[in-house]
Amino acid sequence: MDWKEVTIFTSTAGIDPVTGLLDEMEIYGYALEDAADFAEFLESTEIYWDYVDENLKKELSTQETKIKIYLPDSDDGAARLAELDARLAGLKARDEADAWGRLETSVALTRQEDWEWGWKQYFKPFPVGERFLIKPSWEECEAQDGRQILEIDPASSFGTGSHETTQLCIRALEQTVKGGERLLDMGTGSGILAIAAAMLGAKADTAVDIDEHCLTCAAENAAKNGVAIGRMLHGDALRDAALAEEIGNGYEIICANIVADIIIGMAPMFRDKLVPGGTLICSGILDGRADEVEAALRGQGFENLSRDAAGGWSAFTATRPNTP
Repeated sequence: MDWKEVTIFTSTAGIDPVTGLLDEMEIYGYALEDAADFAEFLESTEIYWDYVDENLKKELSTQETKIKIYLPDSDDGAARLAELDARLAGLKARDEADAWGRLETSVALTRQEDWEWGWKQYFKPFPVGERFLIKPSWEECEAQDGRQILEIDPASSFGTGSHETTQLCIRALEQTVKGGERLLDMGTGSGILAIAAAMLGAKADTAVDIDEHCLTCAAENAAKNGVAIGRMLHGDALRDAALAEEIGNGYEIICANIVADIIIGMAPMFRDKLVPGGTLICSGILDGRADEVEAALRGQGFENLSRDAAGGWSAFTATRPNTP
């Protein structure tokens, strides 16, 4: 599959409004080029500018803040782009102080092989938690310090293991999985959490994602690690009652590395799908939203809430009470 690289032109002040809009659209991965960073770079390296081409100097000094996302080059991708443009126009209409920049997009086609090289060159083996060494398939390395190698090729799916939210979930799984637990992975992405859970001894029963491509990627990654993910379900369980029904219940562990608003919305569903005494592990929560998520979980009766944090992100581990 080929991809559309969509560049959103904004300003430093517009970063939060635009990324909030992307979260609402469930577009969670993006690359940020902040004009403030260029300005800081120019100021901090001014002593060296006698040796730099004047055209480059001028180009850096006039950079706009850009947020880049990737959409599939398909009818679905085109519909998502149209929705994004409409939402940006609405955001622009609310920007009475004209502080958030142009709020316009430009689009370039990215071939699949270019996409893959773009992240492959930066993805190297690294340890996560106490038990895992995560690596891509094209890197050769041996396990050290008793760690298990978890091989992951994310392609266009979220989840190399390098992001704090994923690492927080893996750490929580290491503390939670004892062996044999039936697990649901909501928003599976590359499948990394379901795979880690299975390698720890859980039964990765069901993985769900709104992007059908992610499910293919997750299945391939599971096979590379010699584990199986039982069912792969595609869709938005928060808005699709039939899918929510198909997911079923009776899970002993649920992983949900999504975003705060979705976790809050799904809190009643998580309670219903867990067995009494079952464990919810959720992340993708900015520190500033952690109190809201905690309140939503407590409102559903979750107990034994434990919060872990790293790099501005939070994760919760919570238990469904044994009482109905």
